[in-house]
Amino acid sequence: MDSAILHFVSPPIPYFVDCGHASYGVGDTHIDRTGIQVFDLIVVRKGVLPIGENGHTWEIREGEGLVLLPNGHHYGSAPCKVDTEIIWIHFQTFGSWRMCQNMDECLVNQLELIEEHKKLAYLNHADACSIFIPKHMKLSAKAMEALETFFKQENEPQSLRNWRRQASFQQFLQHLDRDLASPANVTAIQLADQIELFIRQHYASDITNSVLQKKLNYHPNYLAKAMLKVYGMTPLAYLQYYRLEQSKRLLLQTSWSIARIADEVGFQHISHFSTCFSKKEGLSPTGFRSKFAKKR
Repeated sequence: MDSAILHFVSPPIPYFVDCGHASYGVGDTHIDRTGIQVFDLIVVRKGVLPIGENGHTWEIREGEGLVLLPNGHHYGSAPCKVDTEIIWIHFQTFGSWRMCQNMDECLVNQLELIEEHKKLAYLNHADACSIFIPKHMKLSAKAMEALETFFKQENEPQSLRNWRRQASFQQFLQHLDRDLASPANVTAIQLADQIELFIRQHYASDITNSVLQKKLNYHPNYLAKAMLKVYGMTPLAYLQYYRLEQSKRLLLQTSWSIARIADEVGFQHISHFSTCFSKKEGLSPTGFRSKFAKKR
């Protein structure tokens, strides 16, 4: 099913707000509203729901879902022709998100969105990753099963129910994210994840294209193609990116010298580390540390 894609970055993972059921008889229409300030995921369990948002219209059929945007104008685009039942889930995110027309557009802009997210969500040195959710989707059996768990917790105490619904929502998002990937993307994602894991586990050592080729048994050009598709950068560019992210962690959490930090994250020369860091962050490692240091 061709659809626009909502690209979220975590942490924090988009969080559950509320959920419920609604029914529409023949001739009924979805409520007209604007700017509800939360994402509204509508899943049709029975019938067909005609719905519109900002001039675009859909007919959401049984087993399908649609994510309506927080700042959009939502309305029934036509009366229901058959009795219709829906599940709705409101959720929100603290951080960056973007709607793209396809997965290629998401991946091209991924690094830019992650960097924007880190500033917005105050993630100075945390690892961040993408979550891809189709705007209009056909839900898999596993996704529907996860969705139904929201309503199996009605008889539990409120505090326990809220925790479990958040966990169920995260599992549900995981199904949507995984179900979106095409076979070609799945292959690239799996290989890119292997590269990323190897880099993350060995970033302080001397990693080259030859090392990656020997470890993963793929030509460097193929490895680069997979990483570019999924992470928006080559393996060696990602290695430098990850080393700099780890250096930010050490600058904030230790009193180690700049030279020691450079060595700990895999830079052989402090001058090269300082140049790369300044180019990425817009200030030197010492300046970065001073910016967040407690004023005395």
